[in-house]
Amino acid sequence: MTSLPPAPTSPLLTTPAAARVLGHSPRSLESWRYRGGGPRFVRVSARSVRYRLADLEAWIEERLRVSTSDNGRTE
Repeated sequence: MTSLPPAPTSPLLTTPAAARVLGHSPRSLESWRYRGGGPRFVRVSARSVRYRLADLEAWIEERLRVSTSDNGRTE
């Protein structure tokens, strides 16, 4: 009997589902994947991309600011 691999630690979401979590369009996520700067993603196959909920949450946390002049840099 073979053992199954461990389950992912975070649910895998499709691009439309991840876009709903972020409040953006799926097209925005596709653009970010191409240009960079978006949340980390998992390339399941050549035509299949998924997002871990934990990575979306981390990406959101990285963008938290306290004012409009806060650029997120520490000097």
